[in-house]
Amino acid sequence: MTLLSKVELTELISGTPPLVESMIDPGIQIQPNGVEMTLKQVEILDGTGAIDFDNSSRKIPDSRILEFGSDEWIHLPEGCYKVLFNEIVNIPRNLAATAKPRSSLLRCGATLETAVWDAGYRGRSESMLVVHNPLGFKLKKNARIMQLLFYHLKSEVSAGYSGRYQNENI
Repeated sequence: MTLLSKVELTELISGTPPLVESMIDPGIQIQPNGVEMTLKQVEILDGTGAIDFDNSSRKIPDSRILEFGSDEWIHLPEGCYKVLFNEIVNIPRNLAATAKPRSSLLRCGATLETAVWDAGYRGRSESMLVVHNPLGFKLKKNARIMQLLFYHLKSEVSAGYSGRYQNENI
């Protein structure tokens, strides 16, 4: 696998379909090695979840949207939250992606937990935000919180992602 550069990302974002759409400012968000994803929404989990081998008993917990203040800021006490991004990704079958929190987030005592973005996935993604700082953490709507890193696969997959989350939250 080879990490895509800013030149390759810019070309793919200009393509049809764009690799990443609904960006606030591509000039800022496209970085040397990835695309910065921005905060659309914060939710708090309101129940327990369950995962099994074949997903027959999978249960995603309910969650509740937390409102930003009139100044578009939100203060999050120490804990675990679900975040939804503004951007929609359209990953072709010859790419996959992983993500890392921005270093500014880490320096504030918070981090993101993410999964792999499979080849063929299309949708508006979610991640888990964990606030470790005992005094909490403030976030502004549309803040750049994560960098999505795209990789060329050695060969194109024959069948891309087709799971439950395909085209979700669009």
